[in-house]
Amino acid sequence: MTDPMDPEFLPPPLGEGRGGGKRRIRSQRPVVEGRLPPSRPSPGRGRSKSKSVKPALDAWFAARGWKPFKFQREVWKAIGEGRSGLLHATTGAGKTYAVWLGALQAFSQARKETAHPAAPPLTVLWLTPMRALAADTLRALQQPLEALGADVHPWSTGVRSGDTSSAERSAQNQRLPSVLVTTPESLSLLLSRADASEVLGHVRMTVVDEWHELLGNKRGVQVQLALARLKRWNPGLAIWGMSATLGNLHEAMHSLLGHADGVLVQGQVPKKLVIDSLLPGTAERFPWGGHLGLTMLPQVIAEIAASKTALVFTNTRSQSEIWYQAMLEAKPEWAGLIALHHGSLDREVREWVELGLKSGELKAVVCTSSLDLGVDFLPVERVLQIGSPKGVARLLQRAGRSGHAPGRPSRITLVPTHSVEMVEGSAARAAIAAGHIEARHSPDQPLDVLVQHLVTVALGGGFMPDDLYDEVRGTAAYQGLSRESWQWCLDFVSQGGPSLAAYPDYRRAVPDAEGVWRVPDARLARRHRTNIGTIVSDASMSVQYLGGSKIGSVEESFVARMKPGDCFLFGGRLLELVRIHDMTAWVRRASGKRPAVPRWNGGRMPLSNTLADAVVQQLALAGEGRYDSPELQCVRPLLEIQQQWSALPTPQTLLAETLDTREGSHLFLYPFAGRHVHLGLASLLAWRVAQHEARTFSIAVNDYGFELLSATGVDWAVLLPQVLRPPEGEAPAVLLHEVLASLNAGELAQRRFREIARVSGLIFQGYPGEKRSSKQLQASSSLFWEVFRKYDPGNRLLQQAEQELLAQELEIGRLRASLARMATQQLVLKPLARPTPFSFPLMVELFREKLSNENVADRIARMVEQLEKAAGGVVTAGGVERVKGTLSFGQEGPGKPPKPVGQRRDRRRPSRPLPPL
Repeated sequence: MTDPMDPEFLPPPLGEGRGGGKRRIRSQRPVVEGRLPPSRPSPGRGRSKSKSVKPALDAWFAARGWKPFKFQREVWKAIGEGRSGLLHATTGAGKTYAVWLGALQAFSQARKETAHPAAPPLTVLWLTPMRALAADTLRALQQPLEALGADVHPWSTGVRSGDTSSAERSAQNQRLPSVLVTTPESLSLLLSRADASEVLGHVRMTVVDEWHELLGNKRGVQVQLALARLKRWNPGLAIWGMSATLGNLHEAMHSLLGHADGVLVQGQVPKKLVIDSLLPGTAERFPWGGHLGLTMLPQVIAEIAASKTALVFTNTRSQSEIWYQAMLEAKPEWAGLIALHHGSLDREVREWVELGLKSGELKAVVCTSSLDLGVDFLPVERVLQIGSPKGVARLLQRAGRSGHAPGRPSRITLVPTHSVEMVEGSAARAAIAAGHIEARHSPDQPLDVLVQHLVTVALGGGFMPDDLYDEVRGTAAYQGLSRESWQWCLDFVSQGGPSLAAYPDYRRAVPDAEGVWRVPDARLARRHRTNIGTIVSDASMSVQYLGGSKIGSVEESFVARMKPGDCFLFGGRLLELVRIHDMTAWVRRASGKRPAVPRWNGGRMPLSNTLADAVVQQLALAGEGRYDSPELQCVRPLLEIQQQWSALPTPQTLLAETLDTREGSHLFLYPFAGRHVHLGLASLLAWRVAQHEARTFSIAVNDYGFELLSATGVDWAVLLPQVLRPPEGEAPAVLLHEVLASLNAGELAQRRFREIARVSGLIFQGYPGEKRSSKQLQASSSLFWEVFRKYDPGNRLLQQAEQELLAQELEIGRLRASLARMATQQLVLKPLARPTPFSFPLMVELFREKLSNENVADRIARMVEQLEKAAGGVVTAGGVERVKGTLSFGQEGPGKPPKPVGQRRDRRRPSRPLPPL
């Protein structure tokens, strides 16, 4: 969503003045459906292109010792011919200049004979997925402008996002620059201007940077709709996307352009990529999630010390806080030389860190996905990835943060957090060598985004329904939109549907006397602009020093469980909560107290199917005795015990293990499909078993498999083949019914509906400076959920909530594919005498759900000693205290944090873990 703390204000639409009053605007004419006013010439006509641009840019290139790559020349040629397309090339290969210099050559105009020639109107829109990238992108675009020469119209440049100052926004409202770097949300805000067709009708090219980051989510759909609007105003609009990590290039290009008639340019630039792993001295044979804790810290510090500048990526903000604090404790002399960067820190803090990286003043930065994307940090030599990257594309993206320039090698080092993750390092290297990268797909017909767009277009000059229907169907996301769904959307924005027809706040767009749909109320217009966007997150609470600066924000649910005097780690500092007032947590510095670490929702990423398949391939090689990589050599003792006591999975076999303990009957199954799919599979199989006989199951999942535990005995040898292979010819709808029946689908779908309600405009999140708690927003969405279910059961937003639950949280497509693959595999069912290295982590997951940290640690330590003894080894878990210190590293997702546990400071052992959370 548009940031309610820093929204981008825009001029009111025609007829709307301050305070809801009316005003007359003489210089503007109403524009409906992008029909250009007859007094304005079509963009680009009657202008002469400067012939000196290409030689000037060639000279600028040569002055830096560069020679254009083949793919850059291909892009320049395509842009010169007026073509659109997708550029796919490795990170740091020169994609930005391939597109930007092509635009300068195609669209620069000869200077008019005037003393002070005006810059061209807005000609190039450059979309970036993150505000943090905008300033860096602008600097890159400005550099070649100096070389254009005196006979070329000077280009003006600018950034427009939630971070843009009010003074700059005010100046842009008078005249937008020739090239504007902006975000999808800010572009939608521009589209909501009453004079949108006037200010955006001159745009001749739109560039979408990091298209892979937008393609698979609703922000990408928002971009598709915005591009369709721009194409209506200028049918000759050139559209170019840029990406470095896409597996389905043709589909990605079609989603961007809305058609398949584009130019796909692949930049084959030789670039050395080094992927290696930091390996522990001994791989523990009976691991659990995060069991290595901070034991790899001394090796990480040694690698950082040997590098000029390094990035240390973690998968969650919580882990970044822990690792940063641990590094400072181990190397206090690095204070001021290492920093922390994640999305919850204040913008000024993040900008300071980014400038320190660019200048080479920082030795290392511990970060999350906030630094994944295309900011150029030339001094960075090394990237370290703590834990699994979860996907090949993410690994490549993060590796590209080092050596971010043509000809420079990129190096990423994987730091495992448990033993099995070492296999992922070998698997990722093999997948990249084979050219296997994950595909991303556009969401299909998200109606919440569409109804938001309808109100935006109604503000931006109004629309005729039939014309806009054709425009929307020109996008990949809505190409199959039916007339019935379209009419439902119109009814929804005009009256909120049958259950809300009596409330004027939901008459957000209605036809006027001429049949043009417009927003009838100035107050509703302001509300809509404030809440444009599709980024939805839990309500956050600002963290600020008493009488001092803002540090950042944490989720309200975390702070709500604290009381004054409690301490927590945030922004690399130990803070004490003083009080909570007006959605702000007021804090002061603390020392010597036991901290908790904030947890943020969305922390757990599932293993991608591409990387999971590569892991199974590596396990199959190990099963044949081929331990060719350093990672497989290190983890060999674990894999050999797994093979002796059970078996190793292969692409042709499905491994299942059964074990009877005092807790009951255990089934362990290893589809290697990622934790989201495993949750759906486990619930589905438990439901199918319960159809034979009523039973209650406990479920545990990880990225490799899942566990079903029944207090009573289960004959899995008989039941498992039956529940894995349902009757032939089962329709997809039957599978959907079974999955929904096996889960608490109502509660899960209601959670999805909260996000849909915000995007669709049902819930107003507040004006700038107005702070609403998550309880208020949740109560509002729950009320709509109940009203629709009772009085409007056919409401399509309810259906969308169910569809998103299946597609995103349960990944129904992957689940269906996994069931189909499992039906073709040979089932290998192994009765166990004791837990195996693969089943033990799943048992620990169940312990965590039922026991306190102290009891879990005691149980783990005791079991590891027993299992090592049975395996003929001498390695133990290191005692209860060490186990206790690692438990926080396996808890990536949100939930109730364990109580903080104190720990004695020991300077002689700087790698000792921080207190458990």
